[in-house]
Amino acid sequence: MHIGEILLALGGAFLAAGILARLGAKIGLPTIPLFILAGVLLGPHTPGLALVSDPSYFELLSKLGLVFLLFYLGLEFHLDDLINGGRRLVAAGIGYLVLNIGGGLAFGFALGWGTREAFVLAGVVGISSSAIVSKLLIELGRLRNPESRLILGIIVVEDVFLAFYLAALQPVLGDAASLGAAFVEFGIAFVFLVVLFGLARWGSRLVSRLLDVRADELLVVMFVGLAVVVAGAAEELGVSDAIGAFMIGLVIGSTPHAERVTTLVHPLRDAFAAIFFFTFGLTIDPGDVVSVAGPIAIAVVLTIVLNAIAGLGAARLYGFDRRAGTNVAVTVLTRGEFSIVLGTLAIGAGLDARVAAFAAGYVLVLAIIGPLAVVRTEWLSRLVPVRVLPAAEGPAPDDRAGADPTAAAEDAASASR
Repeated sequence: MHIGEILLALGGAFLAAGILARLGAKIGLPTIPLFILAGVLLGPHTPGLALVSDPSYFELLSKLGLVFLLFYLGLEFHLDDLINGGRRLVAAGIGYLVLNIGGGLAFGFALGWGTREAFVLAGVVGISSSAIVSKLLIELGRLRNPESRLILGIIVVEDVFLAFYLAALQPVLGDAASLGAAFVEFGIAFVFLVVLFGLARWGSRLVSRLLDVRADELLVVMFVGLAVVVAGAAEELGVSDAIGAFMIGLVIGSTPHAERVTTLVHPLRDAFAAIFFFTFGLTIDPGDVVSVAGPIAIAVVLTIVLNAIAGLGAARLYGFDRRAGTNVAVTVLTRGEFSIVLGTLAIGAGLDARVAAFAAGYVLVLAIIGPLAVVRTEWLSRLVPVRVLPAAEGPAPDDRAGADPTAAAEDAASASR
């Protein structure tokens, strides 16, 4: 495609995603599945108008969407929340991973597609979408809910686990020549994570000096540069670019410039996030998904059950009521970017082609079910027995957000300003 064609396609993508999301908002639907659906409908795999013939044209912009989403999440998430979570947070995160990764691995072996395929499917089924979870919390104005700190903590534990999981998968995917080489990659990822954590804990003063500029224009240039550089370095060293962006957001969030940066990053976050989810939709081939509809349906049911157990168990550990516990269980339900990446890597490694088709369909279904469940947590919480979690007292803090996601997102943005 020529530059002019790419610009036309990009403008059309923004407009199509915006128009469809605006129509959905009128009936109370969150924007995420609608952005994805716009990509599916206008993608190269669906009959009719193909706005973009090759999703790779939007790959860089899509990556920026993920970076800005997680960067913003880091700004809102305080390091003390992670540290003070201590054993309870680690227990909740590990419990979530054991249930979901373990369940995914058992499911993979049960399918009988192969041993290597089973280990890839464990990651596809077991890991939540950082991008969708963060977008949901922002869009529905729930970042300041008490249980959201637990949700974000689980996501952080997952993203840290991802670095190690990807390193361990290298022999399976064929990139690492030996188990020793995989351990080297694992060690590099671990050291980089330690450095990022140290910077978040003790390096805020240095970063604060770097951002000490009066003009908003220069501040935008500086924090965008920091976010992209750290995310890129993380990706190169075998750590998720998402965790890199999140950690530098943590650092800046502890500086005196946090409020200004939070305000200035809003339009970048919203615009690029829309392209991230739209591009995700472009990669989905509805025809391939139909061929593995049975395994997808089983995996979706399994995921809902495992997330309910893990989410309610974590909420019980924290002493939350059943409404907050339901929020935890359904918010971490969605799967996304990491599952698709694993499906793509499976193709490159010559694994069973059904793995990629399964990943695409599975993620699409949960990307629709998850957000719809999140906006209905007040009703879903009534299904939780009182003996499991106590009944909620008083009106739901996010009732209005569930009724009007667009208004809630605007209120959240205004509050942070």
